[in-house]
Amino acid sequence: MKVRLRIWRQAGEYDPGRLVAYEVEDASPDMSFLELLDVLNERLIAAGERPVAFDHDCREGICGMCGMMINGSAHGPRRETTTCQLYLRDLPTRRPITVEPWRAKGFPVIRDLVVDRSALDKVIQAGGYISAPTGSAPEANAVPVPKADASRAFDAAACIGCGACVAACPNGSATLFTAAKVAHLGTLPQGQPERAARAAAMVEAQDDLGFGGCTQMGECVAACPKGIGMDVIAHLNHDVLYG
Repeated sequence: MKVRLRIWRQAGEYDPGRLVAYEVEDASPDMSFLELLDVLNERLIAAGERPVAFDHDCREGICGMCGMMINGSAHGPRRETTTCQLYLRDLPTRRPITVEPWRAKGFPVIRDLVVDRSALDKVIQAGGYISAPTGSAPEANAVPVPKADASRAFDAAACIGCGACVAACPNGSATLFTAAKVAHLGTLPQGQPERAARAAAMVEAQDDLGFGGCTQMGECVAACPKGIGMDVIAHLNHDVLYG
């Protein structure tokens, strides 16, 4: 089948960008979206043109590197799916598919569909860790953790830091990402001593890095490929307000 694409091309952060039309004639419905871009790039390189720059790594939905906007949706229209797990059969192909980079002040464009997401790393560096030295890894059952707390921590820890929540939010907020990291550590016994300081420091860092504030619109939750819910934001707000 023939797939028509409109892809954002931008040479660098301070260069003007534009949508450029492409066609892939012999695409298969069973192709992943990244495979489609690979085919397109092979043809661009063969024609002596610059290939489309995009991030990817594991192609298994666990690293979050593949983030891009597809027809206005972060990672595309399929719920709880990363771009690398999105197949052409999941997309309407009768009209052009528009592909753009994440749009947020905290994510400057490096080239084409690649953005600088190092701001999320800086939020983690502000407090997303436990600083107490623990030596070697303890035996798994050495610290009793209630099943409900362990499950909540595990759900929050599923965040892969892809930035879809930021790109989907009208405010460009990183609150769902920050909240997932805060809830992950703040739910476990090991994270209690630094719980209040961690939340305050990470929120301050995300504000300083240019991310917008959360207004509870819920677009972040709809875009999250790991299905993280608004409950982690409630956890974050509690820790910031009440310690």
